[in-house]
Amino acid sequence: MRTERKNAIRQDVIDTASRLFYKQGYANTGINQIIEESGVVKSSLYQSFKSKEDILMTYLETAGAETDAALLAAAGKFKHPKDKVLAVFDHLINLVQQKEYYGCNFLNIVSEVPTDAKRVRKQIKKQKDGVRHLFSELLKPIKKEGLADEIYLLFEAALIANKVHDDVWPVVAAKKMVEKLL
Repeated sequence: MRTERKNAIRQDVIDTASRLFYKQGYANTGINQIIEESGVVKSSLYQSFKSKEDILMTYLETAGAETDAALLAAAGKFKHPKDKVLAVFDHLINLVQQKEYYGCNFLNIVSEVPTDAKRVRKQIKKQKDGVRHLFSELLKPIKKEGLADEIYLLFEAALIANKVHDDVWPVVAAKKMVEKLL
């Protein structure tokens, strides 16, 4: 029973911190706000996490797994590699139009943390490299995996331009460019 309670407290902290980090940013979210909004006591939080950065790492790992699963699910609806790649962009088009979309979790965080936050930056790079690898794997059957980096850059550029313009057109434009490349 004690382990179940510890796991529940840990999950409450993760859920609360994830929501706050995504909506208001890592730098604008304090430990006291996480404690208050999650309803846990400070000592319980520190039994599960040594630092705010440890909470952030769990957030990034969780968000990375969810992102990977969503991109794979989008691509998995199709058989042809070109359709699979375009489906990833369709997923992005749908995502950026959601009411509670505040930008890419990873780009938001990497823009906030200092350059010496090596552990955090390594985790973000790992997730982004996974997206690059996904494009490469999707394109292997048609021997176009050499385009993976270009397509990845269009993917990232679409995310950044969407954040700047707060509009779907950058993602739609990136998808059109990918169609031309393929």
